[in-house]
Amino acid sequence: MDIILQAERRQPGPRSSLTQLRNQGKLPAVIYGYNVDAIPVILDYKETAKAVQRYGRSSIFKIDIEGKQVNAVINEVQRCALKGTVKHADFLSINMAEDIEVAVPISIVGEANGVHEGGVLTQPVREITIKVKPTAIPESIEIDVSNLGIGDSLSIADIRNNISYDVISADEDILATVTPPVVINDDTAGQGDDGNQDIKGTETPESQA
Repeated sequence: MDIILQAERRQPGPRSSLTQLRNQGKLPAVIYGYNVDAIPVILDYKETAKAVQRYGRSSIFKIDIEGKQVNAVINEVQRCALKGTVKHADFLSINMAEDIEVAVPISIVGEANGVHEGGVLTQPVREITIKVKPTAIPESIEIDVSNLGIGDSLSIADIRNNISYDVISADEDILATVTPPVVINDDTAGQGDDGNQDIKGTETPESQA
């Protein structure tokens, strides 16, 4: 299924012009790569966000630039630090016959043994970069965490041979880990408070310094 996004060419301008476009519900973007010189464009923000949410960031999009269609993937996005909304997007034009490097989200399967023991499962890295034909990009890559106990981790090196793709991510990247539960000792906390009072009591008043 083709995912088509309508785009219009835009003229490079000052930052204020980009802000004005965003206020009008537009998303400033640039398309570059295979058979395409860098083309500044604008897209409809809601239409683009809806397509990405429905089909995934690693999907192939057909960018229709005033009648000319370009196959592209999202290469980079810039977000507003306060609102989290996307301020700008980079689309990479691709050759459908050649392998490309793409980041694919991880899908956790199973429940770690360590979680049953009170541990907490965390995901330091949530994507795996693979090299694959554009038509074979998976929606996600499943990793089974069932055997992870408290203190255990699962890295790229642990699963590389179990994935039917050319994995580009570094072996040391940690995909999942189970951390021990945090135990708060009330007695220790009370002693800490007393210690703070002792330190305060030894302070020299400014008038005597």
